[in-house]
Amino acid sequence: MTVESKPRLLVLIGPTAVGKTKMSIEIAKAFNCEIISGDSMQVYRGMDIGTAKITKDEMEGVPHHLIDIHEPDYPYSVAEFQEQSQRLITEITERGKLPFIVGGTGLYVESVCYGYQFSESGADEEFRKEQFRYADEYGAEALHRRLAEVDPESAERLHPNDLRRVVRALEVFHVTGIPLSSQLAPQKKESPYRLCLVGLTMDRQMLYNRIEERIDLMLKQGLVEEVAALMEKGFGPGLVAMQGLGYKEIVSYLQGECSYEEAVTLLKRDTRRFAKRQLSWFRHMKDIEWVDVTDSGNFSANYQKIRAIIAGKFH
Repeated sequence: MTVESKPRLLVLIGPTAVGKTKMSIEIAKAFNCEIISGDSMQVYRGMDIGTAKITKDEMEGVPHHLIDIHEPDYPYSVAEFQEQSQRLITEITERGKLPFIVGGTGLYVESVCYGYQFSESGADEEFRKEQFRYADEYGAEALHRRLAEVDPESAERLHPNDLRRVVRALEVFHVTGIPLSSQLAPQKKESPYRLCLVGLTMDRQMLYNRIEERIDLMLKQGLVEEVAALMEKGFGPGLVAMQGLGYKEIVSYLQGECSYEEAVTLLKRDTRRFAKRQLSWFRHMKDIEWVDVTDSGNFSANYQKIRAIIAGKFH
């Protein structure tokens, strides 16, 4: 298959709070796109404020996919995301529109860009339960250290609080004897798509300031009430979704394990660390055209830069 005959796929990535949402809408309107959310948390209904989910008004009529498709107790996986995205890319292309993935979950986005093969074989249910029990007893950081011993590359790329993926990486090593990172490494082959990958980046301190401002806004918008409502519906802290950033810290506060101030401090710290990890994940991906949006006041100039990159790629 020649590059020209492959379906086109536009992708916008970047760390949390860098400004992907606003930029994605302008790009989608200019290039007649439908957006596929590349965020592993926005699939959950009722988890809106803590995931900075785009609102109907903010969408400005641009179709969005893979948002609000599951309840928070559903075990969503990268393999399911990949399969749904591949189907959506075909459907959107057939409608004469440009498929556009926007998001910050590195492995999810990469799995679609490069058509990773996920081995669903090699499950050990008992081992998996034992790892979750270990995390319960000794904490997520302790489990993450276990992973760092056998698969340092996966540990570098996975947040300690991303329990499900940390456990999965441990399970893969346990069952196969081969680290997950070694299994993914040879797969970075040619993309099945005519790919245009744009990454947004900005001065680190400015990004951290934006993260803190965003969290203050989330709290004003009712993040604590959102988490309390989820817990009242029976979505307990043991769920993977409730271990997500912005949720587990508030759960700790609501359960009396820490003060409100401590929860907010922790949330800001964990989100800064998460952004750092996102950036290190994206840095190892190839084909990304980076656009520095530190001068965020000059939205129009940043938008024109991105527009030129896309037009050059999809001329």
